[in-house]
Amino acid sequence: MPILDADHGYDSASKNALLAAYSGHRTERVPVWFMRQAGRSLPEYRAARAGHAMLDSCLDPALAAELTCQPVRRHGVDAAIFFSDIVVPLFLAGVDVRIEAGVGPVFGAPVRTRDDVAALAEVARLDDERLAPVTAGVREAVRLLGPTPLIGFAGAPFTLAAYLVEGGPSRDHLAARRLMHADPTAWAALMDVTSTLSAQFLQAQVAAGAQAAQLFDSWVGSLSERDYRAHVLGASARVLTAVRETGVPSVHFGTGTGELLTALRDAGADVVGVDHRVPLDEASRRLGGSTPVQGNLDPALLAAPWPVLEAHVREVVAAGRAAPAHVVNLGHGVPPDTDPDVLTRIVELVHSL
Repeated sequence: MPILDADHGYDSASKNALLAAYSGHRTERVPVWFMRQAGRSLPEYRAARAGHAMLDSCLDPALAAELTCQPVRRHGVDAAIFFSDIVVPLFLAGVDVRIEAGVGPVFGAPVRTRDDVAALAEVARLDDERLAPVTAGVREAVRLLGPTPLIGFAGAPFTLAAYLVEGGPSRDHLAARRLMHADPTAWAALMDVTSTLSAQFLQAQVAAGAQAAQLFDSWVGSLSERDYRAHVLGASARVLTAVRETGVPSVHFGTGTGELLTALRDAGADVVGVDHRVPLDEASRRLGGSTPVQGNLDPALLAAPWPVLEAHVREVVAAGRAAPAHVVNLGHGVPPDTDPDVLTRIVELVHSL
């Protein structure tokens, strides 16, 4: 793919470097941002969050906007991602869920039977009033960010469903996979609910000014490709179709998804996020060489000596050249004990390449 410049509608030193990459075009500047870049690794984040519960922070428009913008100010990354949590749309839709420190989301009652799903479908809904704190936060973040693009955030239908069925975090998502096979009708109905919530959550963010959207399927790596295609892909496709109808590009990311990359693409994403387990040149080969990729620095190496980390960054950027376009990111999120100066140094290095 040729390098584009300002004469072709993209300026490599502006926000368009990221949006160009998401559209499959290369610019002279390789764009970079980090998943969980707004978080506990930043002292300013800890100061701003002091005394605020997680869900309260997500639904305070001014605070969510401030947390969204902090990494852009500190690191000079090429995009912000809206500060939120995967379970926020469930909470806004009336689901009994709280986030416990050191544990994660905990639900009042798991959803494990056909009757449970039917009861959920009766009450789970999002409307403009319920989404108002999110859209206000997005508008304020867009105002503060200026030319830096904002990426919308939502959990994918499977991950939302897995949380609902498990009742909280899980290592193997056995209860969710059991429901998928024991009662496919109930599972399909549950995926209808979660895909609707995910789509509405992303559409609201785009309507408020987000210029791209990322669908996080945190737990989908627990599935085989066969199960993903049979029981999940259609629901994710509904969400990604809803995003495409807004006119902004979409990214589909999951962890442990090396064997699911083509399925994630086939769900309709413009860009596929790749975790640290599969080199980007191999990921691009599996994707047929025609899909932009995002990733895939190993978060563990953020604590390595700089020469080791620098070599890794250069290796990832070089491997990313196999794809039509590449946005540098992590293979998962920023660990909370990461030295923020390391992230800034990575951004400077990537931009120099």
